[in-house]
Amino acid sequence: MREFSQGDRREILECAIEVANAAGREALRHFRLPALDVESKGESGFDPVTIADRMAEEAMRAIIARRRPQDGILGEEFGHRAGESPWTWVLDPIDGTRGYICGTPTWGVLVGLRDADGPILGVIGQPHIGEIFIGGLGEARLEGPRPQPLATRPPRALGEATLLSTFPEVGTGAEAAAFQALSRQCRLTRYGMDCYGYALLALGQVDLVVEAGLQEYDVVAPIAVVEAAGGIVTNWRGGPAHEGGRVIAAANPEIHAAALEVLAQAEGG
Repeated sequence: MREFSQGDRREILECAIEVANAAGREALRHFRLPALDVESKGESGFDPVTIADRMAEEAMRAIIARRRPQDGILGEEFGHRAGESPWTWVLDPIDGTRGYICGTPTWGVLVGLRDADGPILGVIGQPHIGEIFIGGLGEARLEGPRPQPLATRPPRALGEATLLSTFPEVGTGAEAAAFQALSRQCRLTRYGMDCYGYALLALGQVDLVVEAGLQEYDVVAPIAVVEAAGGIVTNWRGGPAHEGGRVIAAANPEIHAAALEVLAQAEGG
């Protein structure tokens, strides 16, 4: 991974925060409106998208095109635009659209920057609450009403751990069974957090986030934030997770290893 100068780091951080704030403003304009139109992108099942998703990503892309035209962009709503630099911005304008259309404040704006090796920087924004979690390029902090450094929890036994996931029905039948095996060993399991779960992990509030069926734009920013806070993020086999799929984020290597062992045993691996 390339070393960035102080000026490069400042420019990239400022750009990332501006992008997150712009997406947040667009999302808030439509949040909790009673007449919000919702479409489904899914060929099977309900995969919602709204005008807020599209307008927020357009705002994000416009800022990157102005400030960092040499970089590539990968966004959930408008796909990939190649760049000339080694870096690609990975954008999810509203991560958790299901929560967004229900009026819950657990959706978020995701801004990630990656190179060929993986995530470099991540921003998780929750504009309704006014929080921005920043991780990477030497930063690990929460900005908002109660600013503070980010730091994950110290090791503890699985029996004392808190586990988060977005859906109770995690992945395929085998994946769901493995998740439930892990859940049964944890003290507390909660659902419906979307990207905010990773933010809470980086803040030291929980121990594990385990999900399946994710896309690259779902995970690049959260990985950078969690790792900057001292956590570890891999796939369910312990390999890289930044391209999506099955993801486990853990507060420390010890609980990560314990959770991986349970998942592997439950899957027969």
